[in-house]
Amino acid sequence: MSQEQGELTELLNSLSGDSAAMNKALPIVYDELRNLAHRQLRGERKDHTLNTTALVHEAYLKLINHPPDGDWDGRRHFFGIAARAMRQILVNYAMMRNRKKRSGNLSLQPFEDEIYLSQEKAEELLVLDEALKELEKLNERQGRVVECRYFAGYNVEETAEILGISPATVKRDWTTARAWLYAQIHE
Repeated sequence: MSQEQGELTELLNSLSGDSAAMNKALPIVYDELRNLAHRQLRGERKDHTLNTTALVHEAYLKLINHPPDGDWDGRRHFFGIAARAMRQILVNYAMMRNRKKRSGNLSLQPFEDEIYLSQEKAEELLVLDEALKELEKLNERQGRVVECRYFAGYNVEETAEILGISPATVKRDWTTARAWLYAQIHE
């Protein structure tokens, strides 16, 4: 483990209620979280993009306010959970978007004013999330691969590092999971 990774692990494990540790950890992880959010959001249409900064801040707050049971297992563990947090934020926002559509005159309360998600994209995201939940029941690792690849935008090598598996396994799981999800969604 490199010195930076060791330092990050130590900081992550001391986050609980320690504002000094939080302030020291944020600069170390911020750029990576921002890249992760940007990769996730780059597939959006230009007029319906989510604000990268808001997604990073929401994910960071979620991560430091709800750390895993036990200690963080370093950088890999942190960014794997960050991918899941971003997925949850995006799905929650899509659910809010759908509630607004069904409720008529009730107003949507986004987590930041500049965040937009088209109705079509929101519905697709909810359908994908439901199918992904089913996949995770059958094969949790494939679900995590989809989270890293689709929701976080990690490439094969980054996903392999985060999940602690080989790139060949990531490729197999990614191919299998995409085929399974496609069949579920288009059923």
